[in-house]
Amino acid sequence: MLDIIAFLALLLLLAGAGWRRASSAASFTVASRDLSLFPLVATLVMTEFNTSTLLAFAAAGYGAGPMALALPAVFLVGLLFYTVTVARAWKRFDRLSVAELFTVRYSKGVGRTASLLLLLAMTGFTATYVKSLALLFTPLAPAWLPVPALSGLLSVVVLLSVLPGGLLSIVRADVVAFLATIVLLPLLLVLGMKQSAVSGGLASVFPSSQLALNPIAQWNSTALPMRFVSTLMVITCFTYIAAPWYGQKIFAARSSTVAFRAVGISAVLVFLLYGAVVLAAAHLRASQPLLADAQLAVPTMVLVWLPAGLRGFAYAVLFGAALTTLAGVWSAMATMIAADFGGPRLATVSSQRMLLVLFALSSWLGATFLVDQILDRLILANIPVAALSFALLAGFHWKRATTAGAWASMIVGVAWGVGCYVVVGEAGGYTWPWAMYGIPLIFATGIITSLFTSSGAES
Repeated sequence: MLDIIAFLALLLLLAGAGWRRASSAASFTVASRDLSLFPLVATLVMTEFNTSTLLAFAAAGYGAGPMALALPAVFLVGLLFYTVTVARAWKRFDRLSVAELFTVRYSKGVGRTASLLLLLAMTGFTATYVKSLALLFTPLAPAWLPVPALSGLLSVVVLLSVLPGGLLSIVRADVVAFLATIVLLPLLLVLGMKQSAVSGGLASVFPSSQLALNPIAQWNSTALPMRFVSTLMVITCFTYIAAPWYGQKIFAARSSTVAFRAVGISAVLVFLLYGAVVLAAAHLRASQPLLADAQLAVPTMVLVWLPAGLRGFAYAVLFGAALTTLAGVWSAMATMIAADFGGPRLATVSSQRMLLVLFALSSWLGATFLVDQILDRLILANIPVAALSFALLAGFHWKRATTAGAWASMIVGVAWGVGCYVVVGEAGGYTWPWAMYGIPLIFATGIITSLFTSSGAES
C-alpha cells in the first residue's frame, strides 16, 4: 500500500507540474523561447535519461562490471561535441524545426527529405522507449495483462501528460523528475555497495580486467568490446547534432549563452547519473549473480534493495524519466510536421495535439511488432540521422557546401548504413563498418561533390 501511495503521489506531482494549458502555439512548441539555465539543464538531462538506455546500460554494468562506465562516457563525449559545434549555432538559427536549416541553407527538397529521415529515426527511438517502459513495469503488472496492453496503457498516460501544454508541460515535469532522479540513483548506488560488501564485493564476481576502465587493454574484450564503444561515440557525436528533441529545447533557451552552458552542464550530469546506474548494477551482480535477464537489473534493484514506500517512489521516478523523454520526442515530431510540411494550418495547438496522438499510436505499434532487442534497435534508428551529419555541420560552418553535396552525402549515408546492416547484420557487428568507415565516407562525399558543383546555398 505504501508503494502505491508513494507512486501515485509523485505521479500527481509530475502531472500537476505539467498540467498548464498552453496559451499560444509558441508556448506549446518552444515554451515561448524563454527557458533559463536551470530548467533547460533539467529538461536536457531528462530528455537523455530514458528507460531504453537505462535498462541497456544497467544490463551492461551487470554483465561487464565497472568497465561498462565506458557507455556513459559515450554521452559525455557526444554532448560535449554538441556543445562546441552546434549549441550556439542552433540558438542563433532559432526556428521551430531543425530540418528548416536544410531548407534555408540548401533547398526545400533537401529540407523535406531531412525531415522525413528524422521522423523515421524518431519513430524508431520512441518504439524502443515504449518497449523498455513496458519491460520496466512488467514485474508490477498483473500476470493476466499482456505486454502489448501494458505498453499501450503506459503510452496513454504519457500522452495525457503532454497534451495540455506541449513543451511547456514537458519542461515543468522535467524539473520535478530531475530533482527526484538525482536523489534516487545515488541512493541505489550506496545501497548496492552495502549489499555487495556482504557478498565479497565486486572482486568476487568480476575478473580484475573488468574492475577498471582501460580502453586499450579492453579493445576486444568479450564482456564489452571497447571497439564497440568507440563506434557508439562516433555515432553519438554525429547524430546528436541533428537531434530534433535537443534542437527544439535549444530553440526554447533564453539566449545562445544559456544554450551553450546548459548542454555542457547536462553532459556531465548525464554521465554521472548513468554512471551511478552502471555501478549499482555491477554491485547487484555481487549479491544477485544469477539474474535470468540482465535487462531487468533496474527493477530488481528497486524491488530487492528499497523498502516499502521508496519502491513506489523509485518506480514513479523511472516512469517520470520515460514520460518526459517520450513526450519530448513526440513534441519534436509534431512540431517538425507543422514547420516542414503543414504550415500555419498544422501549427495550431489543436492540430499539434492531434499529431501527438498519431505519433503515440505509431510508437506503440513499433514497440509491439518491431522491437525485440532494445540497444540494437536504438542503434539502428540512428542511421537516418547520421546521414545528415555532413549537410548539417557544413550548413553551419562551411559556406562552400552545395545542395548537390548535401544530396550526395545523405544518399551515401543512408545507403551505407542500410547496406552494412543487411550485409553484416547485428550479430556480425555492423556498427563498426557503419560508423568508422561510413561517417568519413559521408563527409568525403559531401566535400568532393561540393567542390565540383556550383553553390546552391540560399543563405
